[in-house]
Amino acid sequence: MHISKVRPTKRGGFHRKGNMFGLGTVINVALIIAGSLIGLAFRRSMKDNLKQTLMMVSGIIVLLLGMSGAMQFMLVIVNGTIQTSGPLLMIISMVAGAVIGEIIDFNRLITMLGDWVKARTGNSGDPQFTHAFITASLTFTVGAMGVLGSIQDGLTGNYQTLLLKGILDGIIVMVMASSMGKGALFSFFPVGVTQWIITAMAHVAAPLMTQSAIDNLSYVGSILIFCVGIDLIWPGKIRIANLLPAIFVAMGLTFFL
Repeated sequence: MHISKVRPTKRGGFHRKGNMFGLGTVINVALIIAGSLIGLAFRRSMKDNLKQTLMMVSGIIVLLLGMSGAMQFMLVIVNGTIQTSGPLLMIISMVAGAVIGEIIDFNRLITMLGDWVKARTGNSGDPQFTHAFITASLTFTVGAMGVLGSIQDGLTGNYQTLLLKGILDGIIVMVMASSMGKGALFSFFPVGVTQWIITAMAHVAAPLMTQSAIDNLSYVGSILIFCVGIDLIWPGKIRIANLLPAIFVAMGLTFFL
């Protein structure tokens, strides 16, 4: 998908349309909630075997989304032959990100957040809540569309990227909620907070988002989405939250490699 760049005006500032501040994030969050409610409505009448099948379907969907995103940057055609691109950046980012993540243990922190949300929302008896919350939250926050769309929304008021992201999120979360339950619904909280912060700090973030940084974010972010798909099919195999620093390592390497 082509995402237009944010461009400065001739006077050196940025032109912002007259839309409500953060409207793109509001739309994105609303579509996640709507998709979740539809999924939960169907869940009530589903048999357990259908829920399990939809869990596998969710994993396959997320796997394919991550794989297709990563392949755009991993494989390139040069003189009519397919060659590998950026393996060094990917290896350094994933290894360094995993080391940093394991030291800080982001997985424990996000699990604590999921448990806190579960208790606060009266879902303490739901054994799937925290896993669903973490899985949906990571799926909808590690991609480049949320970052770029939030910057565009903050600088120019253009929310089209976040609208498209919201539609995709709404469809995916509908399947997740129908198979995993209410935890997927409350993924709107980290998505909304993260994107609103980026929107508010758009003037600071925009200069750092060169085309190379965007490509690296998309590359490594897609690999993490692929890992989310693996965790959906084979739960507990990957501590995905501990890989999150890989995204920031990849963006940092933009200015060194």
